[in-house]
Amino acid sequence: MAEEECELNEKQKREIAKWFLLNSPAGEIQYIAKDLRSVLNDEKVYNEAASEAFPLYNKSHLICLELPNRSGDVLVTSYNELEENEFLDPRTAQVATVDHVKQVCTDVRPAADEELSSPYIEEFRCALDAELLKYVAEAYPKGICSVYCVDGKDVEGPGSNFELVVVISAAKNSPQNFCNGSWRSVWNIEFKEDVQMLEVRGKLQVGAHYYEEGNVQLDAKHECKDATIFQVIAISTSPLA
Repeated sequence: MAEEECELNEKQKREIAKWFLLNSPAGEIQYIAKDLRSVLNDEKVYNEAASEAFPLYNKSHLICLELPNRSGDVLVTSYNELEENEFLDPRTAQVATVDHVKQVCTDVRPAADEELSSPYIEEFRCALDAELLKYVAEAYPKGICSVYCVDGKDVEGPGSNFELVVVISAAKNSPQNFCNGSWRSVWNIEFKEDVQMLEVRGKLQVGAHYYEEGNVQLDAKHECKDATIFQVIAISTSPLA
């Protein structure tokens, strides 16, 4: 007796499509999406899978998109996500609206005061951002970086804990040479002013795909952490008596 053919239902098709999209090599999700759309031959299933997978992929791969007014770039991460499709660029104090599936910025607006860090936190963030820009310019030919406050952004002065996150993303896509690669690193820097300690936790991920006359992929991950003593020195600007 011949075995009956097992027909996949819509949910199963959607989950399989999502898996392929989420596991696309760096810089190749659009190619995978095009092939999936053709294989599925079902716009409803494809659109549901794409709408769920692309936001997760974009944020996990720390993709960088150009702002529509050419005032800079915005990283798409979970650390600067305000709403479902809105992402803060603290360096320019702007909020970008992102079309996840097309991977483009469709609009930009000034950030509201409540979306930004307090002046006290912004001093730390800007100082770190300035040094980070120098480092990335030297070490990553196509690197993009940003610094976000993920905890304690409303702190107004010394005495409270807060946390900054440094994000570095670099990609080199060369499909004409059948190879693509990416570097992603995230550094959580926790300022514990009550005990004068600074804790750093880092996550690094390197991905590469070479597919000329073969299919070779690299996916390397590493985590690290460290701590040191720090001290905030308050400088008074009042005249001496």
